[in-house]
Amino acid sequence: MDPLSVQHIEKGKNQLIMVVLLSISTFLLAIYALGQGSSSNLDMWTTAKILFGIDDPSDLQSDIIWKLRFPRILIAVIGGVALATAGSLMQGCLANPLVSPLTLGVASGAALGAALAIVLGITIVDVPNLGIVVNAFLFSLIVVYIIIQLGNLRSISAESYILVGIAITFITGAIVSTMQYFATDAQLSQLTHWSFGSLSRPELIDVLWIGVVVIGLMPQAIRWSWDLNALTLGGDDFAISTGVDPSVIRRNILVLSALMTSVVIAFTGLIGFVGLAAPHMARQIVGNDFRKLIPCSAVFGAFLMLFADTLGRTLFAPIVIPVGIMLSVIGGPFFMYLLLKDKGGKS
Repeated sequence: MDPLSVQHIEKGKNQLIMVVLLSISTFLLAIYALGQGSSSNLDMWTTAKILFGIDDPSDLQSDIIWKLRFPRILIAVIGGVALATAGSLMQGCLANPLVSPLTLGVASGAALGAALAIVLGITIVDVPNLGIVVNAFLFSLIVVYIIIQLGNLRSISAESYILVGIAITFITGAIVSTMQYFATDAQLSQLTHWSFGSLSRPELIDVLWIGVVVIGLMPQAIRWSWDLNALTLGGDDFAISTGVDPSVIRRNILVLSALMTSVVIAFTGLIGFVGLAAPHMARQIVGNDFRKLIPCSAVFGAFLMLFADTLGRTLFAPIVIPVGIMLSVIGGPFFMYLLLKDKGGKS
């Protein structure tokens, strides 16, 4: 075997080891997070024994772990996987490392739907909390529909998707700001809290449904790895020479990414940093091969979401800082460090 092949195999083994270690770290962090909160803190070993049925918990411990914390930990993992996967897909198909699931205006559409429910009481389902969720999801789907129609245009380019997303964000942002101006203090407080992003809203049944959708979409996302590699390696012309239709694959990927994003943020509120940062962190380990980048981004997304939420619940306990705020606080400086590090390495 030639030295280049040996080097490639060794590099692949090292990458696999790093991803496995990251997965184990995420699992251990999840166990730790189950035992931590504003009340009844447990060490990891005690939590693990309760989790795997080795010890019988008290009624209070059982309620706190299984009814309060377990759905929160589960949505952190599932939501992180969904947002990070969507981010890696979008950055690949649009050939722009600064694209995130929120760039297309999906989050802005969800915010508009939530604002209509909270401020004006315009809902499809006349149930207070459920009405907000349904509105947020439906208005996200409206943005998805716009994306589909945009993709049907023959002359559409990757940059056009981004520009349309920016336009949607400005339009919906102006409408939401107008409603905020006329909202009561109670309505403004509720809308502001929704915009922060929180993992405490979804109940276990909601989390399970979200998990079914995300797990169902993941195989298709991974199946597009070869197409994304063709797009990123040589652009549209090279992709066409390999049998890939750039406009069709770009449209399909953006729709799937928007669906993954909307099904999460409809329940949690706006959480934006994971989809931007997780793919960049994954590239530090596995490079730009989307066969490896998508799974690695998913694991990084789950770890980031878990870490931020756990820190937000324990740092100033019993005060809980929403995960959206914590992700911005801890993620912004770290992401800036990655950018400066890459720039320094190239100079």
